[in-house]
Amino acid sequence: MSVRETEARTGTIKAVPVRHPGRWVAAVAVAVLAAMLINNLVTNEAYNWPEQLKYLFSPPVLQGVRNTIWLTVAAMAGGIALGIVLALMRLSANPLLRGAAWIYIWVFRGTPLLTQLLIWGNIGALFPTIGLGIPFGPQFVSAEANMLYSAAAAAALGLIFNEAAYMAEIVRGGIQSVDSGQQEAASALGLTKAQTLRRIILPQAMRVIAPPTGNEAISMLKNTSLVMAVPYFELTFAVQNIYAHTYQIIPMLIMACIWYLFLSSLMMIGQHYLERYYGKGHAR
Repeated sequence: MSVRETEARTGTIKAVPVRHPGRWVAAVAVAVLAAMLINNLVTNEAYNWPEQLKYLFSPPVLQGVRNTIWLTVAAMAGGIALGIVLALMRLSANPLLRGAAWIYIWVFRGTPLLTQLLIWGNIGALFPTIGLGIPFGPQFVSAEANMLYSAAAAAALGLIFNEAAYMAEIVRGGIQSVDSGQQEAASALGLTKAQTLRRIILPQAMRVIAPPTGNEAISMLKNTSLVMAVPYFELTFAVQNIYAHTYQIIPMLIMACIWYLFLSSLMMIGQHYLERYYGKGHAR
């Protein structure tokens, strides 16, 4: 009795796995490219690993890392706070508030961050003096902008005002993702709009807000490298100062990338746990 006749009598079918030759070709290609990359990292003297190790924990680099970290934290804290205000303005029934928020977001999302930082770094040319007084009237206290304004302030404000425009849209999308019936139920229970937002809407919206906010924080870490245009001393600025004297451009830039990868990896871990926390009850 043949195999087919046996299978027909017993009702069993001998399944033959589908072959995927394309997967093996792709795997071999990836393995070859990985081997070439490792060989280049080990044998290419242009990386100058000893030089990188020499400056990896040097005081200027560590100072740049500290400034990068505090700029990231300040920019995200300020951007989130201002972004929430802008999001609420966008959702307001007042057309003036909606229009003002829309124009703000349009301007700061529609212009390059580097250009904005250059403007903030030269804001003294636009506003030579800063004072307090009556609008369109006399000023009671005034001082030169350059005396009150530092490079650190210019860098932080430039990042905060830019980030707020993006966070406003993220927060607005998160709030709109919550069913409108939640707000109606809260109003029926006697909660004010502020209480409803704080206790009902935002906790539920955080499931939608948290992932893109984590991505924005990681992007902000890398965007701090642009504040050298102010100029302000951060990680990229620090390595530029080093290779300006040692002429080891590629090793110093690779070393900066290693620091950015390390810091962003820590932030990715935090983002993972944050998303898991706010995603409780919504796992699929």
